[in-house]
Amino acid sequence: MIVLDKLRIAFGNTDVVKGVSFTVAGGASFGIVGESGSGKSTILRALAGLNPHWSGGMSFDGEALMPRRDRRFFRRVQMVFQDPYGSLHPRQTVDRILHEPLLVHGFDRAEQRIAQALAEVGLPPAVRFRFPHQLSGGQRQRVAIARALIAEPDVLLLDEPTSALDVSVQAEILNLLTDLRARRRLTFIMVSHNLAVVTHLCQRLGVMQNGEMVEQLSADDLRAGRIRHPHTAELFTLSMSLEEPV
Repeated sequence: MIVLDKLRIAFGNTDVVKGVSFTVAGGASFGIVGESGSGKSTILRALAGLNPHWSGGMSFDGEALMPRRDRRFFRRVQMVFQDPYGSLHPRQTVDRILHEPLLVHGFDRAEQRIAQALAEVGLPPAVRFRFPHQLSGGQRQRVAIARALIAEPDVLLLDEPTSALDVSVQAEILNLLTDLRARRRLTFIMVSHNLAVVTHLCQRLGVMQNGEMVEQLSADDLRAGRIRHPHTAELFTLSMSLEEPV
């Protein structure tokens, strides 16, 4: 479904992404993990069409991607951002927020689709006419997920979708995303600094360091300690220490 071939991205004279390559099959999930500034979110934004300044190769469903994308691409590939409060218009109700992608992509039966989208992410009908500030963080992120799904995409790009949430709410959102991927047969690419979050949702992952993808491995390999690169081992050790009871 998705192929990146020697992707390079620079901001001015600084190389931020240095020849990254990976593939993601249709219906599969791939995680990109690394420290802040490693280039992981920059890759996701370029793939989403939000940053046209890149070189190398990118393809989607067998077709080469150009820096500028058409409307069809933006229907099939949707993104969920890290901060649900920042990604939702503060002066629009949930109803208006969910109506917008339907209008953009020319969908009919808006009333039915909005009601179904809210139910699918576990939100009650009463949420529909509230504003983002009237919702909890977890509810806002569910609205953001509903907005992404209402266009019936094939691919969901997830930019640290749980990092702004409380730990108890994180698990709920991750379980929701897992169920949605299975039900809709979605392809996921998820960016996170948290190995535990990535392995919960993704079958395979790539580890970023200083703009390079230094290792790719399966979630099972990671859990079993079958790790080759020292940076992956460092992240794994840190992740295990954070999970230890105080």
